[in-house]
Amino acid sequence: MRPIPKHARGILPVIAAGALFLAGCQNVGSGSTAPSDGASIPVSLAHTDAGDALSGAGGMTLYILTTDTSTTSSCTGGCATTWPPLTGIAGDVAAGNGVSGTFGTITRDDGSQQVTYNGHPLYYYSGDSAPGDSGGDGVGGVWFIAPPAEGAPASQSPASQAPASQSETERPSATPYRAPGY
Repeated sequence: MRPIPKHARGILPVIAAGALFLAGCQNVGSGSTAPSDGASIPVSLAHTDAGDALSGAGGMTLYILTTDTSTTSSCTGGCATTWPPLTGIAGDVAAGNGVSGTFGTITRDDGSQQVTYNGHPLYYYSGDSAPGDSGGDGVGGVWFIAPPAEGAPASQSPASQAPASQSETERPSATPYRAPGY
């Protein structure tokens, strides 16, 4: 083996560090979401400010869209840029401790496969930048963190996000009390 010239010795650690850095990079925040080749899709429990939620690759929080159905994603085009779908095959999901429920797959309008959880297609939020972020929770009253247990509600249901009726907020009270129903 030939010795390394002195002028190249300082650059080799930089090249090696750069290669390791690039090998470890993955674009989880923007939704590069599914491993190919039958690789495992990690789904685990995350603790967020909005409550416990499912998380995907890199610990990034997963979300559900209440306007979706169990067979169709209503988030396409530009929406899917902000809310990248978790793509892959349900059989490749590796559910972590605390995750109970049923994983499935739907076919998106572009032909890709999107992972569902208890009938809800799963998404990342491009505005989240670190594991445990939950910046997409409650957006538009239709986006919520994905609950980690079967039957568990999302952080808030769409009904709880709806504005109160006029009888509860806008109609003046006939009494000096301000509570609804007086």
